[in-house]
Amino acid sequence: MSFWKSMVLPMALAVGLVAAPAAAQDKIRIALVVKSLGNGFFEAARRGAEDAAKEVGNVEIIYTGPTSTTAEGQIEVINSLISQKVDAIAVSANDPDALVPALSKAMQRGIKVISWDSGVAAKGRILHLNPSSNALIGATNLKLAAAALPDGKGEVAILSATATSTNQNIWIEEMKKALPGYPGLKLVATVYGDDLSDKSYRETQALLKAHPEVKAIIAPTSVGIVAAAQAVKDAGKIGQVYVTGLGLPSEMAGAIKSGASKSFAIWNPIDLGYTATLLAYDLVKAKATSAAGTTLKAGRMGEIAIGPNGEAAMSEPFTYDASNIDQFAKIF
Repeated sequence: MSFWKSMVLPMALAVGLVAAPAAAQDKIRIALVVKSLGNGFFEAARRGAEDAAKEVGNVEIIYTGPTSTTAEGQIEVINSLISQKVDAIAVSANDPDALVPALSKAMQRGIKVISWDSGVAAKGRILHLNPSSNALIGATNLKLAAAALPDGKGEVAILSATATSTNQNIWIEEMKKALPGYPGLKLVATVYGDDLSDKSYRETQALLKAHPEVKAIIAPTSVGIVAAAQAVKDAGKIGQVYVTGLGLPSEMAGAIKSGASKSFAIWNPIDLGYTATLLAYDLVKAKATSAAGTTLKAGRMGEIAIGPNGEAAMSEPFTYDASNIDQFAKIF
């Protein structure tokens, strides 16, 4: 081997070793921060995020979140992502205000931040993606409760997630605003299961004892609605108390077939994760803006209109019942 050959080969190897990490760093890293791990709704959203990553290419999805639905857990996760220097954070918040300092720090470091599903205050993000119109979600929950009851009359109660959950509280307020349109319904209680199956089950049991005349339970949470339906079944109250709200077809099929629930609604969480990822990607690529009145391209979802305060809504909720549950339970 000549002198030059003996020098060129090690140099080429050295260049290759240096270049590989640089190439890896070119990949855009988008962190999908969920309320808690192990939640079927967010697992479905993860599938959508991965779909978006494959569609645009050169994107790595970091799916993460705390083990329980706390703001403190999400703040710890966010601080870790800042240290990792991710390109974007898309978070479904457990608290609208508590996450702001950590997310503001992320934006100061050049990280693009959006909230989706459950928002943070405007100063803590660039964009927020609502799964649907908040007013429509509130009205839909009441409509389904009224439809489940004879003559649309009876006492109803709400089983929510955490007391600080942004989207849950907004939807509850929208339900209260829409309540005069359903004169047969009387709201008697609101309880919180913290998006934990066992606590949601216990809260439903306590609700049934404290309000024996309640006829419908509205749970605008995919964890709570399943737990509430099981509690109604175990209490032997199928046909006396009906559960509705927001849930996943795959998790609610049994409740529909048992009669614990007549119908419920949800948007497609796969599409929600997909759209949130595309918006985050376009912010990184400087293809998106939060200016009100503008529209952003969202792949297979078409265009998303940006409203006041940098908020956008994806689609209307869809109702699931005995006529279509088997079809959709195979999808998500």
